[in-house]
Amino acid sequence: MKTIIFDLDGTLLDTLTDLAASTNHALKQHNYPCHTIEEIRLMVGNGVAKLIERALPPHHTAEQFEKCFATFKQHYSAHCLDNTKPYPQITQLLKTLYQHGIATAIVTNKLQSAANCLTEQFFKPYISVTLGDCPQYKRKPAPDMLLEAMKQTHALPSETIYVGDSEVDIQAAKAAQVECLSALWGFRDKAFLLKHGAKNFVETPLQIINYINI
Repeated sequence: MKTIIFDLDGTLLDTLTDLAASTNHALKQHNYPCHTIEEIRLMVGNGVAKLIERALPPHHTAEQFEKCFATFKQHYSAHCLDNTKPYPQITQLLKTLYQHGIATAIVTNKLQSAANCLTEQFFKPYISVTLGDCPQYKRKPAPDMLLEAMKQTHALPSETIYVGDSEVDIQAAKAAQVECLSALWGFRDKAFLLKHGAKNFVETPLQIINYINI
């Protein structure tokens, strides 16, 4: 195995508390009902724009969305590190992969600026490529970012594993023709992932090492 690509939210980082806080802050600022953290857990995975779209009441206008989304981005930019932290074993896993010459990358629907900030904060020097939501690539479940990450790490699909915690990650891996490992410590449970086509599961990050020859 040459390259392991990771999703970010719910896979490498536990970001749910900060995402929920910024979502509810934006909703409250614009006089919309707030959501529980468990409700927001099921809204994440397709990028923060889709998160706000799902959090807003049905039949909201484009103007209402844009105002709420702008408030969210402003708040999250200032508070994305309040409670966010790597899941247990993640740093140890990345260090082990790095020491054995396995290239690692992040492919996330998180805004590129936030993805860069979090990678710099938690994963330097282990992650070699970080690709997030930006105009150059279609968001997952499109395969574009996975294919670009493989290009930048000089890996073929047969040499690549994608690790994620959601149905979006399963779909993106299938579209890119790479093996997918579904993380059971993230934002979706096993029953949900099975329903959406998951075939290979890891219960802890260090179990990922079982899938590669090091």
